[in-house]
Amino acid sequence: KLFSYIELKSATNNFHPSNKIGRGGFGTVYKGTLRNGAIVAIKVLSAESRQGIKEFLTEIDVITNVKHPNLVELIGSCVEGGNRILVYEYLENSSLDRALLGRNSDATKLNWYIRSSICLGIARGLKYLHEELEPPIVHRDIKTSNILLDRNFVPKIGDFGVAKLFPDNITHISTRVAGTTGYLAPEYAMKGKLTKKADIYSFGILVLEIISGRSNSKSWSEIGKPLLEWVRIRFYLLHISF
Repeated sequence: KLFSYIELKSATNNFHPSNKIGRGGFGTVYKGTLRNGAIVAIKVLSAESRQGIKEFLTEIDVITNVKHPNLVELIGSCVEGGNRILVYEYLENSSLDRALLGRNSDATKLNWYIRSSICLGIARGLKYLHEELEPPIVHRDIKTSNILLDRNFVPKIGDFGVAKLFPDNITHISTRVAGTTGYLAPEYAMKGKLTKKADIYSFGILVLEIISGRSNSKSWSEIGKPLLEWVRIRFYLLHISF
């Protein structure tokens, strides 16, 4: 569905700061109410956004054609003048990053049952992208801030701006590295060799973060090392190889 800029401006009360629910390198996300009363998340890309027009169109093309309970639903978009806006379903519990690692996080609400359910839900979403679509899709930026949670903490994978279609008849794609430090598979980060395994590596980091409640992109103050390095040290000390 195509929305007008005026309609989305009205839905967010002129993009009022009180409706702001997220911010990143791409721009700002607002909570909005459409004319029909539907509550949505409105992602407004900033003029200096790292997500250029190519990535913006990629995200629209990729997510418009996929439907799954563990993927964020794209409702519509707006391209008027210099404005590039995406309209998504609104998810009440924001991002996994905020719920798990944020300053005012709801980590105490995430008991082990919920955490395991989140892991399984993300895995189902990735399985759908990798094995049930033709051609498959490699997300390339699986991380806590790109996992959104609904009112029941059901996880949904979002932000398909750097996703790649992956034909079945090739083993890998050599491409420009995109993604987030701390989640990149070594062969992809160092050689630009992309396979579906890059998403699986990122998912593994995500599982460690969900279990530990720690971020892999930040060093632990008590040991001065990222989460993955700390895990490797623990495995070594316990004489476990992997």
